[in-house]
Amino acid sequence: MNLKEATAALHSKAEKMEFNQRMFRGELKTEEYLMYLIQQLGIFSTIEHSFPAHVDLMRCERISEDIHELLSLNPDLDPALLDSTADYRQHLRNLKDPMPHIYLNYLALAYGGQMMKSKVPGSGRMYDFDNMQEAIASIRSVQSDDWAEEVNLGFQYIISILDELQTNA
Repeated sequence: MNLKEATAALHSKAEKMEFNQRMFRGELKTEEYLMYLIQQLGIFSTIEHSFPAHVDLMRCERISEDIHELLSLNPDLDPALLDSTADYRQHLRNLKDPMPHIYLNYLALAYGGQMMKSKVPGSGRMYDFDNMQEAIASIRSVQSDDWAEEVNLGFQYIISILDELQTNA
């Protein structure tokens, strides 16, 4: 079974999570999207600090710009890292091979994120890639069906994060 097929069930489940559906419909309040961005920054900063990705993939600066933009409009907000995100970060720190999680998280922004960009509060810089095709190719060139178990574990972490975001909404 190839990687896409082996991860399809959890991919579908993540896409159908209520928080994700609300984001896709453009229904998230600024503070909810800001909480999402804080979780994204936690994930991407862990990956990029421990395992630098291709230069065209790097997301931390753009996520930070989105956070600062939304905080400038809502200075009283104080978003925090969720327990589920802290758990995922710990898992990422213990990895020898981050590529399954680079595949999962970066391609999610490169593909699905392009549909989300116009639906979220603020500029959505997180979804902007200087050279998207080269960034995608940097992952695809090393992609392996052997990543399925680890990608599915990553989806389980993402599902937990989305569930916690929805619960706190």
